[in-house]
Amino acid sequence: MCGICGEVRFDGKSASPERISQMAACLERRGPDGAGQVVRGRVGLGHRRLKIIDLTDKAEQPMVDPDLGLTIAFNGCIYNYPELRQELSGLGYRFFSHGDTEVILKAYHAWGRDCVKRFHGMFAFAIHERDSGRVMLARDRFGIKPLYLSQDDKRLYIGSSLQAILRTGDVDTSIDREALHHYMTFHAVVPPPLTIVKGVRKLPPATTRMIEADGSFTDEVYWEAVFGSRPGDEKLSSNDWRDLVLESLKTAVGRRMVADVPVGVLLSGGVDSSLIVGLLAEAGQANLNTFSIGFEDANGEVGNEFEFSDLIARHYGTEHHRIFIPGSELMEHLPGTIQAMSEPMVSYDNVGFYLLSREVSKHIKVVQSGQGADEVFGGYHWYPPMVGSNDPLAAYSSAFFDRSDATLRQQISPEWHAEGDVSRDFVARHFAQPGAENPVDKALRIDAHVMLVDDPVKRVDNMTMAWGLEARVPFLDHELVELAARVPASEKLKQDGKGVLKEAARLVVPHEVIDRKKGYFPVPQLKYISGPYLEMVRDTLGSEAARSRGLFRQDYLDTLFAAPSDHITPLRGSELWQVSLLEMWLQQQGL
Repeated sequence: MCGICGEVRFDGKSASPERISQMAACLERRGPDGAGQVVRGRVGLGHRRLKIIDLTDKAEQPMVDPDLGLTIAFNGCIYNYPELRQELSGLGYRFFSHGDTEVILKAYHAWGRDCVKRFHGMFAFAIHERDSGRVMLARDRFGIKPLYLSQDDKRLYIGSSLQAILRTGDVDTSIDREALHHYMTFHAVVPPPLTIVKGVRKLPPATTRMIEADGSFTDEVYWEAVFGSRPGDEKLSSNDWRDLVLESLKTAVGRRMVADVPVGVLLSGGVDSSLIVGLLAEAGQANLNTFSIGFEDANGEVGNEFEFSDLIARHYGTEHHRIFIPGSELMEHLPGTIQAMSEPMVSYDNVGFYLLSREVSKHIKVVQSGQGADEVFGGYHWYPPMVGSNDPLAAYSSAFFDRSDATLRQQISPEWHAEGDVSRDFVARHFAQPGAENPVDKALRIDAHVMLVDDPVKRVDNMTMAWGLEARVPFLDHELVELAARVPASEKLKQDGKGVLKEAARLVVPHEVIDRKKGYFPVPQLKYISGPYLEMVRDTLGSEAARSRGLFRQDYLDTLFAAPSDHITPLRGSELWQVSLLEMWLQQQGL
């Protein structure tokens, strides 16, 4: 797990070592264990290293294979690299290192851009071909690893964070109106290739991009989960689906133990993380470190779920770390949390993951986390209303959207209005794609391929990597997701959601964490903004920078300030936090 950056010129000029160094400096926290760059004429790649696999200097990056004429900058982990290495050795390839980075290089030489189809893992990488001058970019199936870019007819910049590309000082930093519409409407999900900054884009997940020496490029989408049954699935019983899911999850969790350093678990006390701990314990994992976090109560809402995480830790005898964050420390670390966001992310979870990652990084470098289970196995409350719906688009948008297009136009200034209801149109196009005939499957498909990527997955990556911590997400093992996409919606929606997963969990973990009320990562002080938090957002939205930007109508802001807790979105988020977070992020980036 690391940070990558690079510059590719199309105008006959050479890439700038100084510019690459500036970009890499933004990524230091992603890779605190080492730095390197390789600049050859028009192409330069930079790297910040976090040592997880092959801790020797032989695995330093950017990695150059002079015999093959290839150079790579890679962020992520290929879990099946030992098997691929053995296969490539059988093809005659010889290795000078012992990690997964060199395996990617050899695999690319052997199989071309289709090599990514063989990878189990999370990854974003750039490979430069010395002889042809081509550069290939690739991103994993769920975009677990980020890859931002900015390209015009003269150059291409790439980076693991949006901030790294901003550091070049050579991009259009104006706000993208379409992205703003998504942020305010599609629950802060800005689908690729958009970002809130007009001059920066992101490579979509499950995509490779081949860039020719003249700057022209082609994209290939190499994977997509197929939602719906296969021949013979109708014969499978509920217990059959349960057993298939459990076996696939065991494989996914086992794959993510590949490391040359210890691996721990972020333990919320919910079904998902508890099941990971239980499977690791069953597999004989000893001295497992687990970590939980809690916050102060606010407005009658409890700010922790220690009761359940403690239960699991005791049951499996883990080395458990309970972390409590007082309100004063929460506010102190909000600026750092916002600075760590590659894009503005409205969820309260961000500061929780940021501070949890800070503490976890004091003990270990790698953790497994339960993100993705709700999107993959149907755990959210907006799925049941989709059952049998004659208008899936209306059912989904009414439950998931923070506001309608008409309402948004009354809240943001006219000069920032998008052309049309772009968020609803985006969902309509996605729902109209072939496959996923069941309305529930339509929602699960867009959540797995879009929402998941640019909300929980991005949040976990940004907040953990801010502290040099690698997070692995077994529920996003692509083979597990392919299986889950086949499971009938009726099996997923049982037991108030995730029924098939809960049944699998009953074979592993105590029932108390399964039959509890669905939890979440509570930070109630940011949901019910008052006191110093209200003063903070007033100062932000009343600042000269915010007034001159003029994103929001003053009458809308006045309404929010008068009664912050009265304006909660359908997904239980604070409207005031949403608008102030965006402005705080823009100011943090100097935009």
